[in-house]
Amino acid sequence: MRDISPLPQAGKELEAAASHYETQQAGLGLALLAEVKMTCDLVAQAPFAARGVRVGLRRKLVRRFPYYVLYRVSDDEILIIAIAHRRRRPGYWRGRS
Repeated sequence: MRDISPLPQAGKELEAAASHYETQQAGLGLALLAEVKMTCDLVAQAPFAARGVRVGLRRKLVRRFPYYVLYRVSDDEILIIAIAHRRRRPGYWRGRS
């Protein structure tokens, strides 16, 4: 199984989203974190099962929340490019590795 490594921007996006949800309802931010972790675990198990969105990039939807995990697969790792909202700022992550 490949190692999963997030870009710093992806980690910040996830923290911001979880913080936002936590202010809306106690425990909801933690639920988002758990769902993203489960999504990343699924990606680690079957990295090529998710839909390709561009050459070399794939996206896996997060259950229960309007987010997806955008990632790139290499021989030894899975690089998380973004934890992106499905409808906000489409393609903002295009300049990332």
